[in-house]
Amino acid sequence: MVNGFAPATLQEALAIRAAQDVTPYAGGTDLMVENRRGVSYLFLSKIPELRQITVDDTCVRIGAAVTFTEALADERVPQIMRDALAGIAAPAIRNAGTFGGNLGNGSAKADSVLVEFALDAKLRLVSLSGERIVPVEQFYLGRKKLDLHSDELIAEILLPKTGWENYYYEKVGGRNALAISRVAFAGVLRMENDRIVDLSAAFGAVADTVLRLKDAEGMLIGKTVAEAKAAKEAFLSRYEQDLTLTRGRVSAEYRKAVCLRLLQAFLEKFGI
Repeated sequence: MVNGFAPATLQEALAIRAAQDVTPYAGGTDLMVENRRGVSYLFLSKIPELRQITVDDTCVRIGAAVTFTEALADERVPQIMRDALAGIAAPAIRNAGTFGGNLGNGSAKADSVLVEFALDAKLRLVSLSGERIVPVEQFYLGRKKLDLHSDELIAEILLPKTGWENYYYEKVGGRNALAISRVAFAGVLRMENDRIVDLSAAFGAVADTVLRLKDAEGMLIGKTVAEAKAAKEAFLSRYEQDLTLTRGRVSAEYRKAVCLRLLQAFLEKFGI
């Protein structure tokens, strides 16, 4: 028998979270595999406040219990995110899996988390005492290590409404379907008047957390496409030097080679 609590509101869930030793549970696609014994769960999938996708002046706000299938069907969700969601497992998993669960699992292989890093997403974390807005890169402290207090829940993922239109996304796995990433890449380029005003390049499934080298990204920011093309060799060399990867199902050397090829493909897509 599974032990747990099934609150009807977010306030009720937070009260239980503060008073009890519980594990948050939305879709449960990772927790079911772990088959933990003696654990008390806090079931969140029916809480209306966590099941909404809304839009404000600057952000697309995705509730932590929104499923991947629901987000795939919503055109307000950035297309780069929907591209990543379409490659997650099988329909049955996408029907159950949630944004909060993908984050809460603390894995650098999480497909939605990679895109959140590339988009500089922020997370709204809530407790009975209030809320915190935390950049996703600060939320991930390492493998299975999160900046989530014992009385807090992930409430929303905040994605930018615009600025993501020029993107490149690729997932490399051992097979075409139902694949866990061996390497994944998400890149976003923002241009104004033929100048690069922002660039992000995020690598997933290659280290204990999603990797972004912001100092290296800055090498091309402010440049025209022609100037960026002239700096391309130095840019790629910087990544070859600074990317520090772990060994997984394949060698770190293979992963680095794939990362560099994906980074180059990203640049070439936009004429760099």
